[in-house]
Amino acid sequence: MGSTTSCCVSSSPKLRRNAHSRLESYHQESDLSREETGCNLQHISDRENVDELNMDYNPSDHPRASTIFLSKSQNDAHKRRNVSTNAVVVSTVRERRKSLFINNHGTSRRKCSSCSTIFLDDNTVSQPNLKYTVKCVALAIYYHIKNRDTEGGRQLDIFDEKLHPLSKAEVPLDYDHHDPEQKQIYRFVRTLFSAAQLTAECAIVTLVYLERLLTYAEIEISPGSWKRIVLGAILLASKVWDDQAVWNVDYCQILKDITVEDMNELERQFLELLQFNINVPSSVYAKYYFDLRSLSESNNLSFPLEPLSRDKAQKLEAISRLCDDKYKDVRRAARNRSASVDNLCGIRWVPAILS
Repeated sequence: MGSTTSCCVSSSPKLRRNAHSRLESYHQESDLSREETGCNLQHISDRENVDELNMDYNPSDHPRASTIFLSKSQNDAHKRRNVSTNAVVVSTVRERRKSLFINNHGTSRRKCSSCSTIFLDDNTVSQPNLKYTVKCVALAIYYHIKNRDTEGGRQLDIFDEKLHPLSKAEVPLDYDHHDPEQKQIYRFVRTLFSAAQLTAECAIVTLVYLERLLTYAEIEISPGSWKRIVLGAILLASKVWDDQAVWNVDYCQILKDITVEDMNELERQFLELLQFNINVPSSVYAKYYFDLRSLSESNNLSFPLEPLSRDKAQKLEAISRLCDDKYKDVRRAARNRSASVDNLCGIRWVPAILS
């Protein structure tokens, strides 16, 4: 999966995407037998069900296992609740004064739906908002670093920023002692996503690979390793998710002081630590998406609301009518088979009319 090349490349990842494929094709020998080609192997979609006892240890593989970042953020919230009563009172008074000031001066008002205007969250599981998804992923990484196990987790040299610096600037001696701020993590991730023109879905897959790495390799993300771990996860997610992925040499153009050989080695070891398990089921992807939304709500990071326009209302009404017609056909076919409509599984008819 490494994309090494010594030829001249375009400065724009998207221009070169059209000229090259993201993966090298694998050619099988024509004289191999059926058993040798592995035709009898179980399909990957049938191998997603793993032992239920291992769910707690592999949250990035199971749709019902709790994500690590959400658990760590909740633990941090519990710690914040254990402050003294005086501090809570002072904080409450400050928040009330702040809300009164905002309401009186009109600098920031909460958007609420009314009879004349309906506000909708345009962020969906299939089309997440890029800016706020990257913010949530950066926040999840922040909680990983802040609430890490300082004693149990091991460190690997490939992720050590002292051994493999991302820039020519001298790394401070205490580089591994100070936790990065959330804004610093967000700026690093945003820079990579903006320069490589990656999608919001890729950000969610990046978080899946990051937690899978921490679980499989039994390591902890620390102030001295978080940049290279995040870089490796983004590198892999961009290749797996995007049909026209960014090559390793493109990241060398974004991070000017890093070499292609270092990127290739980072990708190779990242894959080995993942045990080459790069499959992300749709159920796991959806779980991470909704847990990121829960994380944003608990940290007052609201997704943008937009007023419902006439064009969008007409599209929603058209979709509603299509679903209505589809379920009418299903109910008609069920009556022809003398079956009860109430016994149909997975079908719920809810009329929706927008005018």
